[in-house]
Amino acid sequence: MSDDDVLYGYRLRLFALAGEIGVRAACRTMGVHHSTYYRWKPQVERAGLEMLRPRERRRPQMPNQLSPLLEQRLVAFALGHPGLGPKRISAQLARPEWGGLIVSPNGVYKTLVRHGLNTRAKRLALVAGYRATYEPPREAEPEPHINVERPGELVGLDCFFVGRLHGSAGPLWQITAIDCYSSYGWADLVVCPPAGPTAGQTSKLARRVAAELQQAGWRLERVLTDNGNEFGRRAFGERLPARVAHTQIRSGRPQTNGHVERLHRTILEECWRPAFARFLHVRSRGLKRHLDDYLRYYNHERAHTGRLTRGHTPADLVYPARKMEPR
Repeated sequence: MSDDDVLYGYRLRLFALAGEIGVRAACRTMGVHHSTYYRWKPQVERAGLEMLRPRERRRPQMPNQLSPLLEQRLVAFALGHPGLGPKRISAQLARPEWGGLIVSPNGVYKTLVRHGLNTRAKRLALVAGYRATYEPPREAEPEPHINVERPGELVGLDCFFVGRLHGSAGPLWQITAIDCYSSYGWADLVVCPPAGPTAGQTSKLARRVAAELQQAGWRLERVLTDNGNEFGRRAFGERLPARVAHTQIRSGRPQTNGHVERLHRTILEECWRPAFARFLHVRSRGLKRHLDDYLRYYNHERAHTGRLTRGHTPADLVYPARKMEPR
């Protein structure tokens, strides 16, 4: 069924409804002004209901429109000289060697618009497309992702600079962890020395993640971090729980730990920016309470639309039975 058929049925319904409940009421119901109905009615009585079908309208003939032959010569010249603009094309066509064709710059531009060649980029792309050899379309590359099968199999860990608060002993950093299977997130706000977080602070969060996963019935198997000093193999790796492997990403490839990088952006957009815009006096204790409330919402109420979550919350995957959820 085409759009014209739908419109024709709509108009038929208007005339049928006018015979049942009256013209004014039918026009109000169908959203048509009553003057339109009375304009159609004599034509329907004279020519029948087929008059209500939408009529095809021919393209109007403009009196000063260029002839098809002149348009072809103009387009051919524009493609032969794709770097020239409408004013230059108009001046060149008026010279004797090009036939003395008198076309205004505005007429040249309107002709190029009708043919989709009104910019240099479009003309050059068309010329390059004809010159380039044909290449079959490439198959879409598979989307890169991490293959994990259960919570705790891989947990990403990273640090995020929050800022310097007035009266605090040092800069405030956020240490973040995320389970790559369920997207369940953990975060701590810590006051750090000027050099940044220490291995003791980052390993403390890793031990808390392992304890909460164990309480839910899972085991922390591997931790993925960058190559920062706070994640050194000796200082950080020795503080991890037993049987927990530590893997560091390749230098200059932060996208390898993309799960935790995306969680940083989510917390920044949905937690920190609204908090700093709302709070008049920013204190570390209030920020920690705000972060805990947001993580509770993120893990237990916010629906995730990832490849593995598919509309569920992270807690639905970490705690399949509500009785296992820690109190």
